[in-house]
Amino acid sequence: MLGAGVLWGCISLFVRALDAAGLSSMEISDVRMVVGAFGMLVVLLVVDPSMLRIRLRDLWLFFGTGVVSVTLFNVCYFTCISLSEASIAVVLLYTSPIFVVLMSALFFRERITRRKVVAVCLTFIGCVLVAGILGGQVVLPPMALAAGVASGFFYATYSIFGRKALERYDTLTITFCTFLMGMIASTLLGDPAHTIATALADPPLFLWYLGLGLFCTIMPYLLYTTGLKHLETSRAAILATIEPVVGSLLGIFVYGESTGVLKLTGMALILAAVVLVNLPAKDTHVSETR
Repeated sequence: MLGAGVLWGCISLFVRALDAAGLSSMEISDVRMVVGAFGMLVVLLVVDPSMLRIRLRDLWLFFGTGVVSVTLFNVCYFTCISLSEASIAVVLLYTSPIFVVLMSALFFRERITRRKVVAVCLTFIGCVLVAGILGGQVVLPPMALAAGVASGFFYATYSIFGRKALERYDTLTITFCTFLMGMIASTLLGDPAHTIATALADPPLFLWYLGLGLFCTIMPYLLYTTGLKHLETSRAAILATIEPVVGSLLGIFVYGESTGVLKLTGMALILAAVVLVNLPAKDTHVSETR
């Protein structure tokens, strides 16, 4: 889970390069899904082609992971960024652990423990501080607020759909089908002709495409889905929130972005939440769905 969060946190390196090349946010999302889908297809053909077989009645699971959890998340997240600021969008996105904790209790009967509640609160407060929006005069349009919270919800649903799919399918199958569904949806919403033409005009961009698909798409989704086998869904979601810490550190050391006490405090709170959910001591639960 930590590995997935770290790799997702590195996505800004690729997004900034592709954005500077003239690709839109949706086109960048399409690149992720296309490279991810074809990359996973090659992996499955080499490892075990039989893993490509799925039951038609299970398509709803992969529609959930690929369209709901990935494509709709991207649309809402990018909409929030366009209507407000990236830092605000990040904070609203990381309402996702709250949704995961609640949905995990509802669908998987996971306990809502005091430790999880504290960890979720630390995570959200930490993201607010890392984003650096405190002390500013931020006016948030209602549509931006709705889109941001929706992005957190759709982001959270991957843990739910993915956990359910693991009951019947291997991690490799789930990851491939997720990218395939996401590729179909994002291609319809994006402009693949412009994406290809841009790279043909500047061939080194193809390396950025491959890097985005491999290091920030295939590998983290494989790690995250594998982690769902061994951890409670709610704990997994909290662990993955290491992502904004990594993103902030890259911003500070690679792009020379400003830092300060509030941002460093936010990172410390997120790391504290990660440590908290991994403490071995037993925890008294607040409520339990039976």
